[in-house]
Amino acid sequence: MKRFISFFTIALVGIMTLTAGVREDFKANPKLSANNYQAYPDKNLLAITPAPAGYEPFFINHYGRHGSRWLIQDRKYSFPLQMLEKGQNDGKLTPRGKEVLDILREVHEASKGRLGELSDLGADQHQGIARRMYQNFPQVFRDGASVVARSTVVIRCILSMQNEVDVLASLNPRLNITTDASQATMYYMNYSDSVVKPLRNKLAETEKQCLKKWVKPQKFLKKLFNDQKWVKNNISEDDARKMMLYLFEVNGNMQSHYRFENVNMYDLFTDEDIYSVWRYNNVYWYIHSAETPLTQCRVDYMEANLLRNFIEDADRATTTDDPTPGASLRFGHESVVLPLCCLMGLNGTDYRTTDLENLDKYWQTYKVFPMAANIQFIYFRKAGSDDILMLPLLNEHEATLPVPTDVAPYYHWSDVRDYFIDKLSRQPVIDLNK
Repeated sequence: MKRFISFFTIALVGIMTLTAGVREDFKANPKLSANNYQAYPDKNLLAITPAPAGYEPFFINHYGRHGSRWLIQDRKYSFPLQMLEKGQNDGKLTPRGKEVLDILREVHEASKGRLGELSDLGADQHQGIARRMYQNFPQVFRDGASVVARSTVVIRCILSMQNEVDVLASLNPRLNITTDASQATMYYMNYSDSVVKPLRNKLAETEKQCLKKWVKPQKFLKKLFNDQKWVKNNISEDDARKMMLYLFEVNGNMQSHYRFENVNMYDLFTDEDIYSVWRYNNVYWYIHSAETPLTQCRVDYMEANLLRNFIEDADRATTTDDPTPGASLRFGHESVVLPLCCLMGLNGTDYRTTDLENLDKYWQTYKVFPMAANIQFIYFRKAGSDDILMLPLLNEHEATLPVPTDVAPYYHWSDVRDYFIDKLSRQPVIDLNK
């Protein structure tokens, strides 16, 4: 009964967290609405709850997203720039529109040759994560410990990995660190699941309807252009929405750069605009990553290979006689972190619904995958005991799993392992004709 009560309490706390007011969060800090462009929230991190008496950390299982970066597609910068230049040529920009044009010219010029690359802030984020990992769990990084680091083959991920392992090596030069970035590991580091794309494509029209229903660019356009008749004749409705979405992303991603982190264009968007654009993006990521009946509860299983790799590495660490198993560090993308969270059930992200209208009350991406987002499973053991405890962290905050526990926020690894293996055994068989 004790385990049941503890699990119920954790589940209730998770639901209460997920139903917190989105609008209130964005009013307090509009940068949260940048969603996956949000800079890593490394300020005011909570202290880790001490492990039960006698238990010490000995192994870390990890998957982390690359740090802050430049936008990947040039059109995100260039399209709103072109629209504003058209307005400037016809004398139709407001004073604020002219200021925004100057900002876009500067950031677009700075982005040339750097699309998708790790930013200066992104490098610092990973250095900070490594430093705190070492300080919080020094026993894991004792002399001779093995640190196996792997990255996807994308340069921003490789550099993120390098920034972390460089810090670990500086803190203890006697670590045995290996790094790798290879197509040979992409089947679990960033798997391309052939079933997922057609499942997502079936909901393309649903996504489009959410966009049209929620994203209204009229007030946004009035802040940039002084003649709305000109706007109607020169910017189509689709292009207006595209301009709004792209400029929202450019603005949100300003926090990825020391050079632009004080640039703020949220005044272009009303509170309702900020909420509505995020709401559309939240639905997009739910369709593309979550365990929803809309996609036959199958999409998050694209990370099944990665979860198996977590289990395999944990098995090696927990069954070996080696006192220094160290850490298994993986570096990739938010498009992996989010569905992996859903598959694991971290913090209630395995929430299932077909009700997209009310999704934001229960499932909120900005709490999951900022730049440099990371999942850490910290393993603890006690001399004379075979019971391995595990502490799950999401972005260095204690997280919950849908598994009963009598040692919260810790879990018995054997219980979590059994849950994961059972979950993997229940991967849905898909009918693409449904």
